[in-house]
Amino acid sequence: MSVAGLGEFGLIERVTARLAHGPATLLGPGDDAAVIAAPDARVTASTDVLVEGRHFRRDWSSARDVGHRAAAANLADIVAMGASPTALLVALCMPADLEARWAEELADGLAAEAATVGASVVGGDMSASPTLTIAVTALGDLGGRAPVVRSGARAGDVVALAGRTGHAAAGLTVLSRGFRTPRLLVEAYRRPEVPYPAGPEAARLGATSMIDVSDGLLADLGHVAKASGVGIDLRRDAFEVPRQMGDAAQALGVDPYSWLLTGGDDHALAATFPPSVVLPPTWRPIGRVVVGAGVTVDGEPYAGPAGWDHFR
Repeated sequence: MSVAGLGEFGLIERVTARLAHGPATLLGPGDDAAVIAAPDARVTASTDVLVEGRHFRRDWSSARDVGHRAAAANLADIVAMGASPTALLVALCMPADLEARWAEELADGLAAEAATVGASVVGGDMSASPTLTIAVTALGDLGGRAPVVRSGARAGDVVALAGRTGHAAAGLTVLSRGFRTPRLLVEAYRRPEVPYPAGPEAARLGATSMIDVSDGLLADLGHVAKASGVGIDLRRDAFEVPRQMGDAAQALGVDPYSWLLTGGDDHALAATFPPSVVLPPTWRPIGRVVVGAGVTVDGEPYAGPAGWDHFR
């Protein structure tokens, strides 16, 4: 059955019936607005949009995959502030002939990803549209900590990474060339593995700045460098090329380091720490904050685009 055949309120009933409530949800879907607990008395908020044909393709990803990706993109922004996610609000704009089952499975993916951090989907909106679009707003709680912002990096700080980079970009390249393997890379594109606990952990350790790597490591660290008024120098030897990525790069004629350094959508976390901080295994040192501006690799500017730009 299509969403038009089911109708707006029929679809809302079927979607909301699939959503569980997280511990911060005091009042979930069904009223004009949800009510979310905010013990810290401050709320972190972030929003992101996925547009079919620009951010995902239904022949490459299932509805559940898209739901996981849409949730992950927003939840990663919350933990990058050092906060713990509490809730998601979702706006879904879709063609009238879209199968209702697709929207239901999208909700399953959104709810499942949110549940990994104890959050829940608490409401949203639906509308007819010629272009399938998913807009998600995430909320989070700082737990009494100061937010970790982009502008706090200082010369001498250690730059460290939690999570992986390059996998989703490699998976996108593989899919774009008409292949479906290596599975490791394709699945990384479909469903990011976000190191959620690392965000609040970094805040507790005293991180001076932090950012979600959504558009590419060089591009996103460039935002940190600009906001902090510093330079950042990365070590190329801090990045190991996984075997399957190396094999795919050789077969496709791609430099694997372009994926590792400039590929987005893995939603790793990059942060800077005072040199006195003893980093746990979650965080891998990859460079230093230096006097200057911009981001370099082994002291040299990177040749080529630093990452993804939505308008290019």
